[in-house]
Amino acid sequence: MPLELRTRQVGPWSMNTYALICPETEQSVLIDPGADPDELLEMLGSSRPLAILLTHTHGDHTGALDEMRRRLKVPVAAFDGPHLGDEPLNAEIALQDGGIVQVGVHILQVHHAPGHIPDQVCFYVQGDSRAIVGDTIFAGGPGKTWSAADFQTTLETLRRVVLPWPDDTICYPGHGPAFRLGDKRAAIVGFLGRDHGDFFGDATWD
Repeated sequence: MPLELRTRQVGPWSMNTYALICPETEQSVLIDPGADPDELLEMLGSSRPLAILLTHTHGDHTGALDEMRRRLKVPVAAFDGPHLGDEPLNAEIALQDGGIVQVGVHILQVHHAPGHIPDQVCFYVQGDSRAIVGDTIFAGGPGKTWSAADFQTTLETLRRVVLPWPDDTICYPGHGPAFRLGDKRAAIVGFLGRDHGDFFGDATWD
């Protein structure tokens, strides 16, 4: 049976928090606890949380981290830095590019996806067609960047990480609706083929 995916929109920026639950074992992980701890607990239901996973360390994705850490008493797993503002995160599990996270009988593949922020990662469900992509990519464009160098890093992440995924991959972003990668592939390829100069900031595929 596939992993069950649940989601809630939380906080003032309508950030998508996700829970992945293994039907066979009832083990679960909570991804990006941005706000509203009571609602996040309700989303987890009767499952047995193993860890809190972070796609990245922007505040809208970590606003309820300390409270959920206290309530769930489980380790935090995040990319092994650098984190926002070089602040120590004290994560118990340091994620690496190419690493895995086991949820019951299922495996999440970790893909480092910098650009929007250096510690951004995506979690791809092995043997499935779903990926939790944080703010790496949205239906309408890539995640916001704050320098031309970061934007160039985003372009490389799109080439190296995202485009190799199959067309049937459903991407679940940190904000907004999920989307099928194949429906956006032509727009992404066209975006990568343009000369963006020293651009950075908010971008759309067109």
